[in-house]
Amino acid sequence: MKLNNIKLIAIALLVSFSAYNCSNDDDNGPTGPTGPNFTGTFTQQDQMGRPAINTVFVDMADKNSFNTTVPSDQNAAFQTKFEAKLLALNPGYTTNALGFDAPTFTGALATDVLTVSLNGTTTFFDGTNVLTGRALADDVISTELLLIFGGPDGSENPGLTDDNVDGNDKPFLTSFPYLATPH
Repeated sequence: MKLNNIKLIAIALLVSFSAYNCSNDDDNGPTGPTGPNFTGTFTQQDQMGRPAINTVFVDMADKNSFNTTVPSDQNAAFQTKFEAKLLALNPGYTTNALGFDAPTFTGALATDVLTVSLNGTTTFFDGTNVLTGRALADDVISTELLLIFGGPDGSENPGLTDDNVDGNDKPFLTSFPYLATPH
């Protein structure tokens, strides 16, 4: 009998803590009944212009600094660290499939912005166009691996140049919001 009482008290406490932590405070956050509220002081918390670049090339000790550095200052602050990381990952690096040597490539990566072509093909890489944006179906991780490990013609280190994930698990939509439907 005592064990059942303890279980009931534990369940009651769990429910009360859950109920206490749940509230309807939608009107008190950054958006209210009249729309977004930009009157406060906001700080940038994350930088992710190009997928995986921050994850691979920024050391843990530099994460906060990189994430809050404006892109126009990133090259000067991080290019040499990115180059050291690139050469640690691939000591045989000379140039990549874009023809970029280590300083040129890491300079492009250190300025972590997603460039967009306003009047051409929008793609991360399609065999011809490079870094002109990003389409949902672009295989950005394999492209990045190819540029890091593939050498001048993309054929070096074949085991490291493809993540072997060749598509989304569900088809993307042909109209907005374009993302695949949830499972």
